[in-house]
Amino acid sequence: MESSVKATVRERYGEAARKVLENVQTGGCCGSAGSAPLGAHDPITANLYDAGQAGQIPEAAMLASLGCGNPTALAELRPGETVLDLGSGGGIDVLLSARRVGPEGKAYGLDMTDEMLALAHENKAKSGLSNVEFLKGEIERIPLPDGSVDVILSNCVINLSADKDRVLREAFRVLKPGGRLAVSDVVTRGAIPPDIRRSVELWVGCIAGALDESEYLGKLAAAGFADVSIEPTRVYKVEDACAFLAGQGIDADAIAPLVDGKFYSGFIRARKP
Repeated sequence: MESSVKATVRERYGEAARKVLENVQTGGCCGSAGSAPLGAHDPITANLYDAGQAGQIPEAAMLASLGCGNPTALAELRPGETVLDLGSGGGIDVLLSARRVGPEGKAYGLDMTDEMLALAHENKAKSGLSNVEFLKGEIERIPLPDGSVDVILSNCVINLSADKDRVLREAFRVLKPGGRLAVSDVVTRGAIPPDIRRSVELWVGCIAGALDESEYLGKLAAAGFADVSIEPTRVYKVEDACAFLAGQGIDADAIAPLVDGKFYSGFIRARKP
């Protein structure tokens, strides 16, 4: 399952980055009809960043946003801190973090997709920020030394991993003592129909791979984290379920009522003692 999920994720996010790059290179940004964010009509990814944040970063970074939350708005970043974004994509949360921590701080982005990394490097160049570095790698094997990071962010990416325990152990390893985990992810509450769990395509949308809230908290504690909590930021209803199940080969009308209110975007906080 892990290799299948990873291949699906790599393919979808690579294609998403290619579309944004093509749009930019053909002059499709800057208010054209083709310049809506990739997730603009998705109930999970739409309307996550306000106009003030959008004005701080290149438009292509906003166009490539496929997250489920806005961790930089909730993470309480401080000047001088070192931040790591797991699954950084086009770099939106990395660039916003870099501005928050200032020139004396540092913002890393980690992604496994060549196309997303190419887009991220282009966005970094346009931003003019010098305290940003994008790394190629997998979130299960973070290419940074022990105790090197103050804050770890992630935006609807941990759920894409088939080995979440390893991801959380790696996050714990690279955090400094007292360091903070501040991630957005889709979380479930109660039983989810097997049809959704079996769909590899839905892992990419953060749904099938979503952990139950109690399981998520348990995995964080098992990895060594303290002060773990989940704050719901957007609860999904029947009409949202119909939207994301459509086109997935699943009977949306039959399944949607069974998931009404059972999954939500949550902001997960934890601390390394």
